[in-house]
Amino acid sequence: MKTISRRTAIKTAVAGSALWAATGLEAATGQSRKKPAKEPVKEPLKGNIRHSVSKWCFGDYPLDEFCKICKTIGIASVELLDPKDWPTVINNGLTVALAQGAGLGIDRGFNDPSAHDELVASYEKVIPMVAEAGLTNLICFSGRRNGVTDLQGWEHCEKGLKRITPVAEKYNVVLTMELLNSVGHRDYLCDHTVWGAELCKRVGSPNFKLLYDIYHMQIMEGNIIENIYNYHDYFSHIHTGGNPGRGEIDETQELYYPAIMRALIEVGYKGFVGQEFVPKQPDKIASLEKCIRLCDV
Repeated sequence: MKTISRRTAIKTAVAGSALWAATGLEAATGQSRKKPAKEPVKEPLKGNIRHSVSKWCFGDYPLDEFCKICKTIGIASVELLDPKDWPTVINNGLTVALAQGAGLGIDRGFNDPSAHDELVASYEKVIPMVAEAGLTNLICFSGRRNGVTDLQGWEHCEKGLKRITPVAEKYNVVLTMELLNSVGHRDYLCDHTVWGAELCKRVGSPNFKLLYDIYHMQIMEGNIIENIYNYHDYFSHIHTGGNPGRGEIDETQELYYPAIMRALIEVGYKGFVGQEFVPKQPDKIASLEKCIRLCDV
């Protein structure tokens, strides 16, 4: 073994002390010279489902900010908005897959003959606005049953809708009647898929269709996938929502949404699927993205 000089020994000792000091400091502080791990890259959405979301479920967010968040997630539409809000969505590069702004609300719809004049005037005003904005679907409602039979309800709604569907056809706008449960929305008439489909047949216009709300129809009738197979030709829009409680559409509720989405793809549905659940988790946006990805089959 070669003898080492005093100078070499000192250099070796200093280098060793420096290495120990650095290592000890890192151990004491929990710091490391290693680069922080990168966050995993998220897979892009598959594109088989056209994703939308109802703004009212996320009311705390300013619309412009919410649009930017949605665009980052891969959502193409923010819906159920009045005409004054459409430009904000469109300016963010998104669309409004289901517009609102006409009519007299959920309770007073086309089942009420005394409201027909007012309803027709309202829709005649808003339908051209929908077309001018480059949008397609405009929501409408049957209203309450008010003691009428199914047959009378069909007759009332058919009469009122046939006054306005020619305008919808002229502007290529689809009047979209929502299927709602008549438990929470007490006495609502259009509360079963077969009833809504029959009304579509009676009106006989490609510009009148249904909003198939899965949450509401699970409450009223279940059999979701079978009804998609049987009645999808009458659907212009789809809504989600966890049941019970309209929470996240995940393992906390009774429906398996990936299978439902596959059924929509199988029947060739080309419209939007709008998330209309109310987030129960503290991080609402994380909840939204999770549910979008559950539906992205």
